[in-house]
Amino acid sequence: MAIDKVTYWIDIANYDLETAEAMYQTGRWLYVAFMCHQAIEKTLKAYWCSTQPEDPPYTHNHKRLASGCGLYDQMTNAQKAFIETITNYNIEARYPEDKEALSRTLTKQVCRQLIDETIILTRWIKDKL
Repeated sequence: MAIDKVTYWIDIANYDLETAEAMYQTGRWLYVAFMCHQAIEKTLKAYWCSTQPEDPPYTHNHKRLASGCGLYDQMTNAQKAFIETITNYNIEARYPEDKEALSRTLTKQVCRQLIDETIILTRWIKDKL
C-alpha cells in the first residue's frame, strides 16, 4: 500500500470538505456542491491507491473510480445513487450555461444535506482503508 499517496488524497479530501463547509457558511451553494464532489473524488482516489497497484485514472467520475477499485459493489443503492448525483456537480458547475440552472436547485437545505451525505460517505470509505 502506498501510504504517502493515500495520505495525500485524504489530506486534500479533508481540505475540500472543510472548504464545502466554509462555502456553506457564506451561502455559496454552487461551490458547496462542487467541493463535496471533490471531497468524494479524492477519498475514492485514496481508496484506489490503497487497493490497486496503479495510480487512479484521471477522471472525475465517481462511479468509474469506485468500480475500478472494487468499492462500487460494496456500496448500498443509496450510496450508488448519491455518487451518481454528486458526480454531476463537477461537470455542471464548470460551464456558465449550466451554472444558473444548477444554482436554482441548490438551496441552504439541499447543500446541508449534500455536506452531511458527503461526510457519511467519506467516513465509510476511510473506514475501509
